[in-house]
Amino acid sequence: MSSIASLSAAKRKLLESFIRQKIAKPVEAGAIPRRQSTQPAPLALSQEQILIRERNAPEIPLYNESITLKFTRPMDPRMLQWSMVEIVRRHEIWRTNYDTVSGELVQIVNPVPDRFELPFVDLRRSPEWQRKAGVRKLSLAQTARPFDLRKDPLVRATLVAMSDSEYWLVMTAHQSVVDGVSVYQIFPKELFAIYQAFAAGFPCPLPELPLQFADFAFWQREYLSAPEKLKQIAYWRAKLADAIPIRSWPARKSRAAERAFRGYIREFTLARGVADSASALGRSNGVTMFAVLMTTYFTLLRCYSGHDDLVIGTLSPSGRKRSEVQGLLGYFLNPVAIRVDLSDDPSFCELLRRVQMTISEAISNDAVPFEYIVNALNPGPDHGRNPYFDFALSLQPCMPDSGGAWSVTSMDAESGGSALDLYVAFIDRPEGLHARVQYNPDIFEFQEMQRMIHDFQALLALAAAHPQERISQLAPG
Repeated sequence: MSSIASLSAAKRKLLESFIRQKIAKPVEAGAIPRRQSTQPAPLALSQEQILIRERNAPEIPLYNESITLKFTRPMDPRMLQWSMVEIVRRHEIWRTNYDTVSGELVQIVNPVPDRFELPFVDLRRSPEWQRKAGVRKLSLAQTARPFDLRKDPLVRATLVAMSDSEYWLVMTAHQSVVDGVSVYQIFPKELFAIYQAFAAGFPCPLPELPLQFADFAFWQREYLSAPEKLKQIAYWRAKLADAIPIRSWPARKSRAAERAFRGYIREFTLARGVADSASALGRSNGVTMFAVLMTTYFTLLRCYSGHDDLVIGTLSPSGRKRSEVQGLLGYFLNPVAIRVDLSDDPSFCELLRRVQMTISEAISNDAVPFEYIVNALNPGPDHGRNPYFDFALSLQPCMPDSGGAWSVTSMDAESGGSALDLYVAFIDRPEGLHARVQYNPDIFEFQEMQRMIHDFQALLALAAAHPQERISQLAPG
């Protein structure tokens, strides 16, 4: 495979967009047809993985995703409620439930509801600290409440008036119906466009969708051929042979504690200057910003664990490789493993190129669900845990320019659970790269997370300033 550095600027931009889950490289093989049957549809492969993993910890809402959409203008609660009904009408996945039919999990699309339940909380007369505390309490309670996947709407929301000109839509969605593109791009852009049209007395200005998520799920089951499955499984069998996750950092507590799947969230923001320097480093080496962040993570974990053979997970938007699904709400992600050998103590620049190449290979072999890979490779009896990586990192897609009318964030509240030991999700914000760190408190102490956050920032700044240094010389003290 040729070096990423040799790609044209346009191709590098496309790869960058793919990694950021903004748009996937189109892979067309005949149009995805609309389903003719009104019978329950099969689950998409990505949905199936979520529901399988959720069975490992049924008492914890592992896959409740908190989302906050902030409007910097007055909002009419009734108009917003009608707008949400239109979103649910347009996107069947947001009025879908799951059930078992003839022993198989299926998705059942419900009729368009007459209304969308949207409680309204008015905090405009409260002091600022009380407003923020009130929203946090509301969001925590909403996110910690499990969904009944058979009958509950899988998106719930509350509208909060923070001031006369600032309204927050505090949402919780089951992860099986949203991904980064849904949260940061499709939903807020559609909602605001619909709201503006309705407020002006006009109908929905958006064209009808060419297909629905259930159509994609049905097509996906048919399209992924046996030869392609075998080819990709063979790639992962070779790539993950003898791979084991890090077990030496931190000092592990009991294995029973690891299976508790509890989760806390910490957050931090990289200074704009550091983020800009890291971005410049990526451009000068012909790699994506995601590769820069992942390389920093690899270097830090090598320092902490002493391992030279490391596997870090990420989420590939494998389902969004089709042009027809670019405008659909839904969960199109697939976990993939990025395995890199650091035993020769490469320079940070060399490791950058190595990581980028491995990422490129991984997303070229991401069609088979990771659960299938795990089962095919038969790693052992440690059921309920990922046998290849405990740590993961992602870079969420950028928001479209809203002209300051709205902004959106995710992972704003803890659900109480975490499927991984440590997951770092970066979000590109105007003030810098913002990160949410979800970790298992039964494994990591609070002080360890504080140290990790400090060391990551220091290491990235140092690597951007001295990219030719060997990684052993960049390790934080």
